[in-house]
Amino acid sequence: MPKYQYVAMDSRGKEQKGVLEVASQADAINRLKEMGYFPTKVMEAEKPKGKKEAKKAAPAGGGGGGKKKGGGLGNINIKIPGIGGGVKTKVLTTFTRQLATLVDAGLPLLRGLRVLQKQEKNPTLRNCVDDLSMSIEGGSTFSEALAQHPKIFNRLFVNMVKAGELGGVLEVVLNRLAEFMEKAEKIKGKVVAAMFYPTAVMTVAVGILALLMVVVVPKFKTIFADLLGDAGMPAFTEFVLSISDAIKSKTIVITEGPPYVYPGPVIWGIVAFVIVFKLAIRMKKGRWLWDKAKLHFPVIGSVIHKVAIARFCRTLGTLVSSGVPILQALNIVRETAGNVVVANAVQLIHESVKEGETITAPLEKSGVFPPMVISMVDVGEQTGALPEMLLKIADTYDDEVDNAVAAMTSLLEPIMIVFLAVIVGSIVIALFLPLITLIDKLGGDDGGGGGE
Repeated sequence: MPKYQYVAMDSRGKEQKGVLEVASQADAINRLKEMGYFPTKVMEAEKPKGKKEAKKAAPAGGGGGGKKKGGGLGNINIKIPGIGGGVKTKVLTTFTRQLATLVDAGLPLLRGLRVLQKQEKNPTLRNCVDDLSMSIEGGSTFSEALAQHPKIFNRLFVNMVKAGELGGVLEVVLNRLAEFMEKAEKIKGKVVAAMFYPTAVMTVAVGILALLMVVVVPKFKTIFADLLGDAGMPAFTEFVLSISDAIKSKTIVITEGPPYVYPGPVIWGIVAFVIVFKLAIRMKKGRWLWDKAKLHFPVIGSVIHKVAIARFCRTLGTLVSSGVPILQALNIVRETAGNVVVANAVQLIHESVKEGETITAPLEKSGVFPPMVISMVDVGEQTGALPEMLLKIADTYDDEVDNAVAAMTSLLEPIMIVFLAVIVGSIVIALFLPLITLIDKLGGDDGGGGGE
């Protein structure tokens, strides 16, 4: 009898993992429901293949039916096609809005999925929608079908659909999901658009400066050495030329034989730093330090902080207003927070609510949320309108993000202009100083000759 690995949520919203030995995936899902669990992922455990089985499987590359055929990839089981198995947020947002519109118009869910499958251009999502349709035709609910594709549909998506199914308001929940994703994508787009201009300018500026320091400045060094002779060059010019030499010799090394050009110590140092940084932020402590530092970055830290608060409020408000239990909603918010510092604050809230206390106290204790947010949440709890209040806070902070992005852009522009003016001006001055010295020397020689 095959074994199935599962990930499920218990009645308290806690994640449970394990293995069941049943006849089919449907039996595994039914068994989990009998145990009082809500399954989010159920898949057959991989069977280790011996050498004989592998040899037998090799000739049958394209043969056989079913979803588990491996083709020429040996024992690799590709459940969702496409690199990484995911779908871009913008594509998923469009799909959600279209599905919400079709269901809201009265079209049956299965027929709506078939319509979207035919017109979907993204191959990964198209195949996923086909799997969803087949699962629903096989007797699974929409949320159960979505849970089989965790790389595409996260827990927030699955649990909101689950709540909509239980409450008989699937079309309402789908519309809320679409609105939630559209607003999140809108904020992300504004931040990316605001950062595009300064990023493009700095990229071009760094390229031009690199060209000046590597190609142009070294040629002047030879010219000045011939003209000035033993007089020597000004100290500032020597300083700029030494920087140019360092950049040229330490960044890219050019040789007479193959490979002709290869990275220098600076490039390898940058690569090593990036690798160490990536490894550090994968560790729990390193990730916490990095996420905390991001909230306090000059200029951009304010934007990151406001985006995190808006995301927390909108996610929690959308989940609770859709009928997801508060403890389960807090677990989902913690996993989708995108920042460990905010996730830790949500964990404190979860523990407080679990003990029957309010949300306000742990919010204030975390030190992440400003007094205005804490006060509005407190009012929402006392009046019984917490979801509406959270969504209002999210809307307010979306507007603040717009203002913060505009302020950040207006501040970055003069900083970039001053930075580039100082760098380019320093290079120009360094190249003109030897000419001034040469003119003074020629003037002194002419004066001395006329005296004789």
